[in-house]
Amino acid sequence: MEIIQQIKEKLKDRVSDWHRHNQRRIYFTVNKKDIREVARVLFKDLGLRFATASGIDTPLGLEILYHFSLDKSGQIISVRTIIEDKKNPEIDSLAVISEAFEWIEREMWEMLGINFIGHPNLKRLLLADEWPQEQYPLRHEHES
Repeated sequence: MEIIQQIKEKLKDRVSDWHRHNQRRIYFTVNKKDIREVARVLFKDLGLRFATASGIDTPLGLEILYHFSLDKSGQIISVRTIIEDKKNPEIDSLAVISEAFEWIEREMWEMLGINFIGHPNLKRLLLADEWPQEQYPLRHEHES
């Protein structure tokens, strides 16, 4: 059975906005409250490898794309979620599923200010110690 069909069967109504960019790149959107269960299904149940994640500040909120790889077919499945509350951005940490998520969550915490609830070790990874607290280099907030 094709991986997309397996994902649809396991995740049902948790998934919205399917987009097949091409045969090897598939995107879908989930609500942030479902991200831990969705990642667990992809990583643990379906055996996809976590490749990386990326975060971006958008007009709709802070968007995270979690990229999973099905290595035997070369497909990349990207799971999109948006944190709408930029004043208090938080989402469940996926580090409880695997240590593979720890460093990228630390990077997004540091660069975008996203609080990953349940992360075992949110501390600076890239910025100098003297970098001002609560100033996030990848945010698009500018003084008037």
